[in-house]
Amino acid sequence: MVQYLQGRLDAAFAALADSTRRGVLERLGHSEASITDLADGFHMTLTGMRKHVRVLEHAGLVTTEKVGRVRHCRIGTRRLEEAAAWIQQYQDLWYARFRALDDIVEDLKRQEKTDERKQH
Repeated sequence: MVQYLQGRLDAAFAALADSTRRGVLERLGHSEASITDLADGFHMTLTGMRKHVRVLEHAGLVTTEKVGRVRHCRIGTRRLEEAAAWIQQYQDLWYARFRALDDIVEDLKRQEKTDERKQH
């Protein structure tokens, strides 16, 4: 199970690592588009855009459907939630660590003030 989730996360993060693919996701967030429309919008060849869409599709971030001779793309229904949950887990960990560090700093400040009062 962990290995399966890790493979899916790896695929999602690998797909998101490319700025063109992030741009495709942003574009598809507004409405579905054909590969031709996407290629035109990014000034790419159809072959280049197909490769990007294939990576996004493999990661589950995009789904495609062929209607006649046109392949339509839309945002996938899963996997981004898994990546967001993974990020949130570490964000929560870091927030907790920063809060603990803030508490230590505040304790040190209070202790310093107490020590100054004792010296006077």
